[in-house]
Amino acid sequence: MNIHWLQHAPFEGLAGIETWAVARGHHITATRLHAGEPLPAPGRLDWLVVMGGPMNIYEEEKFPWLAAEKRFIKSVIEAGKVALGVCLGAQLIADVLGGPVGKNACKEIGWFPVRKTGPAARSRVCEALPAEFEAFHWHGDTFALPPGAVQVARSAACENQAFIHDERVVGLQFHLETTPESARLLAQHCVGELVAGPFIQTAEVMLANEQRFEQINQTMWKLLDRLQEVNA
Repeated sequence: MNIHWLQHAPFEGLAGIETWAVARGHHITATRLHAGEPLPAPGRLDWLVVMGGPMNIYEEEKFPWLAAEKRFIKSVIEAGKVALGVCLGAQLIADVLGGPVGKNACKEIGWFPVRKTGPAARSRVCEALPAEFEAFHWHGDTFALPPGAVQVARSAACENQAFIHDERVVGLQFHLETTPESARLLAQHCVGELVAGPFIQTAEVMLANEQRFEQINQTMWKLLDRLQEVNA
């Protein structure tokens, strides 16, 4: 299987998703949008993974490549491919599907529980997620549900934490792919966001327990395996 992913900042990679893809024998390619690399033809990929980044989806004047990226994501989805978005990636997918994106009531940074919704039971893919689980978060914006999408999860700080559309397009506001190293890079490059807030933890708290990362990575693997199985 050919997996292509989009990178928005050099310090935000695939992390645990790459480990899964390599273990399953998939071929991985990437477009580093921040470096001006070109986007491929949608027909060259089976899955598209859109990762996070410190920018907002509406900052096209500051990041001109966002406009082309949105068109590309839309073309991939319209071509019937599997698409997975994480954090900024989920917001970009929501946007191209017609779900508005804007500021969340508060920033959510650190380890906080996420709960599945009742409608999530309609999704075979989302059966892979536990009813409640701890996830890693780092976001200030949020998305509204796109038309036709199923709300999958919510948290105390953010009503829309995940959605699925047509059993092949998944948006995750939270992070299940994060590793200790990728979390350290986030804390290093986005340290200015670590201010006092009801849903903001310190870097020390976020990095204190490496077992947490192992647990979320296991959950991500289960979700990816199910997404592949349902779309085989």
